[in-house]
Amino acid sequence: MPRFRSILDTMPGYVPGKAVVGPDGRSFKLSSNESPDGPLPSVVQAIAEGATQINRYPDPAAVRLTEAIAAKLEVPAEHVALGAGSVTVAQELFATIAEPGAEVIYAWRSFEAYPLLADLAGVTSVRVPLDGEDHDLDAMAEAITDRTRMIFVCNPNNPTGTSIRRDKLVAFLDRVPQDVLVVLDEAYREYVRDEEVVDGLTLYRDRPNVCVLRTFSKAYGLAGLRVGYLIAHEPVAAAVRKVIVPFAINHLAQVAAVASLAAEDELLERVDLVVKERSRVRETLIAQGWEVPPTEANFVWLRLGDRTLDFAAACAAEGIAVRPFAGEGARVSIGAPAENDAFLAAAAAFRAR
Repeated sequence: MPRFRSILDTMPGYVPGKAVVGPDGRSFKLSSNESPDGPLPSVVQAIAEGATQINRYPDPAAVRLTEAIAAKLEVPAEHVALGAGSVTVAQELFATIAEPGAEVIYAWRSFEAYPLLADLAGVTSVRVPLDGEDHDLDAMAEAITDRTRMIFVCNPNNPTGTSIRRDKLVAFLDRVPQDVLVVLDEAYREYVRDEEVVDGLTLYRDRPNVCVLRTFSKAYGLAGLRVGYLIAHEPVAAAVRKVIVPFAINHLAQVAAVASLAAEDELLERVDLVVKERSRVRETLIAQGWEVPPTEANFVWLRLGDRTLDFAAACAAEGIAVRPFAGEGARVSIGAPAENDAFLAAAAAFRAR
C-alpha cells in the first residue's frame, strides 16, 4: 500500500454545491453562486473561433489576458498573476508562504476552501469566529503572532454575504505587520453596491503587503472555464507566478476572459439585474419572517441553526438545491426570477410548518 501524507486521513474533501431534481422533474441549482446567465454572445463567438486552435498549447504567460486585466484596472501588467479560478490563485499563495510553523488567519465561517488549502500546504490555520455574521477584525488583529505569514479577508464574505466598510478595513490593515501578507478575496466585487464597502484595489496601491483576488467565475459567467487573478505588488505577483502550474489557464479560458472584458458594459447590465433580484429575494424573505443579513454578493444567507438540514431537504424536495452548513445556516444563490420565485415559495412553506 502506498504511503500518503498523514493529513489526508483527517481532512475532508471540498464539498461543491449539488443539483437536485424535484418530483416534477424541475431542477434549480442555487447552491454554487453561479451566474444565472451564460456567456454573452460576443464571448460565445470568441470561444467558437478560439476552438480552432486547441491543438496548440495555450500561451503560458497569458499575455493578452494579463494586459487586458492590467488596462481595465489601471495597474502594471507586472502586478497581475493568474490561476485556474481564484481558488487556485489562493492555493498558489499558500505555496509561496508554506514553511513549517507558518500560520494563516481567516474568519470562520468563511470560504470553505481556506482550511483545505492550508492543510494541503502544511500551514497552521487560525480560525477567528465571526462576530455575528461579520468579520471580527479586532480579534483577527489580536491573533497575529510572529508565526503569522498570511491573512485572508473575504469581502463580501462567503457564505454570509456581509461586507467590511472602508474605515474598519483600513484600521485593521494599519495593525498588520508589513511582513504579513493580507489577501483581500473579492470574488463577488462586481455585485457590491454599498459605496462604503472599499474596493481593495484602492488599498493595495500603497500597501506592498496587500493583494486582491478576483475571478471570472461569478459575474462574468465563466465558472466552467476557470479563470481567476491576483493583483499585487511585483514581489508578491512574481512569487505567485513562480509556483503556477505551466499552461494552467487553457486557451479557451484566456480567449473568453479577454472577450468578457471587452463586453463589460453589457455584462454589468446583467449584474444589475441580479442585484435587483437579490434585493427582491431578501426583502421577501424578511417579510416572511426570516432574519437575512444585508448582502453584497450574489446570494443570501439564512442563519438556521439546527433547522439547516431540514430546510435544505425541504428545498430539495421541490427541486431546489441550496448550500447548507450543518448546524449553522444555508446559503442560497440568486438565480433567474423563476428560480427565485420557486425558492421563495419553498421558504414560505417551510416557515409555515
